[in-house]
Amino acid sequence: MTDKIDTLLPAELVERARQVIEANRAAGRRVAVAESCTGGLVSAALTEIPGSSDVFEDGFITYSNEAKIALLGVSLDVLETFGAVSIAVAWAMAQGAVKKSNADVAVAITGIAGPDGGDERKPVGTVVFARAERGVNPEAITADRREFGDLGRGGVRLQAALCALELLMPDAPSAS
Repeated sequence: MTDKIDTLLPAELVERARQVIEANRAAGRRVAVAESCTGGLVSAALTEIPGSSDVFEDGFITYSNEAKIALLGVSLDVLETFGAVSIAVAWAMAQGAVKKSNADVAVAITGIAGPDGGDERKPVGTVVFARAERGVNPEAITADRREFGDLGRGGVRLQAALCALELLMPDAPSAS
């Protein structure tokens, strides 16, 4: 793309979002995101791209546990058993985003951006991702837990957004 996009967001994030929009447009796929620790950063990046409405279906910002339950149908039992920053919750968020939208694929992000909130088991910088695809067996879970370290709140959120965008690519790895 030769046109420069006027944006407040980091160039690396906008470029990755452009790649996601172009690749999913070519694949005929619509995408959704369910964001917690990124607070809408992935949605903002995707909507920076002119023509993103061809691809971007929905963005759910579910920062609180109550929002995860109300907007995405995450079970209170799952939240209480595994905690908000877990593969189980990320998976439920991604599944909920597919069910509550017309998207073909959804990615969920939940984590601890800091500076507080971490502990020995889940330190600051821990982020969990999951991807769900319409028509794919929900038992085939695509999820990952990353520990970015304490990069500062902005650094963790940026790295999380970049990883989430990578999972939205049509050629992202399948269920693990």
